[in-house]
Amino acid sequence: MKLAYYPGCSLHSSSVEYDISTRKVCAALGIELVEVKDWICCGSSPAHQYDDLMSVALPAKNLAMVRQTDDLKQVCAPCASCYSRLKVTQQRLKDDNLKKDVEKVIDMEYPEDIEVLHMLDVVTEKAGIDNIKEKVVKNLSGLKVACYYGCLMTRPPKVTGKKQYENPTQMESLVEALGAEAVDWNMKTFCCGAAFALTKTDVVLELTKKILTDAEASDADAISVGCPLCHANLDGRQTQINSKFKTNFHTPIFYFTELMGLALGIEAKELGILKHITDAGKFLNERALV
Repeated sequence: MKLAYYPGCSLHSSSVEYDISTRKVCAALGIELVEVKDWICCGSSPAHQYDDLMSVALPAKNLAMVRQTDDLKQVCAPCASCYSRLKVTQQRLKDDNLKKDVEKVIDMEYPEDIEVLHMLDVVTEKAGIDNIKEKVVKNLSGLKVACYYGCLMTRPPKVTGKKQYENPTQMESLVEALGAEAVDWNMKTFCCGAAFALTKTDVVLELTKKILTDAEASDADAISVGCPLCHANLDGRQTQINSKFKTNFHTPIFYFTELMGLALGIEAKELGILKHITDAGKFLNERALV
């Protein structure tokens, strides 16, 4: 299987471990990722708040570049925000007038037949749960995981096409195929505050505390995510939350690709897990996963 790969800005910087684990897992599953030629920022959260045309043109340019990348027609975006912007743009460009304006801006023809996939779609639907289960060499038995989707992996449903957008189960099926237990909890699609981490930190700390509290109440050992912003808030804000609210969170936050990598026999240090802010090394040592 060969797919165009759109890493976006985060996976080449603050979330490099997501990029590392994604590439290693795909290699283990026989999935060839071809990085999109000359990709640019998707605009993420800021663009659509400042310039509507730019917010559509940036993702459209990337979709046009997919066609310039080995003439591929499927693109994978591991970042939930990038995935959302690409999908929203496809929805918006059903408007022929807007499409004409965008094509003038990007000076390229916009391709209408590109399939945009989140990495979770790639591993669960394209590679397949049964195929992954057969490749597990280090069973994650005994590990209780809260699967966290956040806002953008499934919503809005008219954009993502997801039928189970309030109570998705894709990640749970994957986690259980790895031998772990997916816990039942309430906050799987609750907002973490996302990009407000710098401008409205107090809001983010409050929202993130609620997510961590519910995961803990559900007896989860760890949380699995598929979004760099979610990972940054849940992994990187625990010390601040503990200080402000007098809590004692030390919950490891894993990208689902990292959990996959461990189960497929890839060492934690090779997956980038030891780069996390909330230490996961001791946690993995205690469970003989390193």
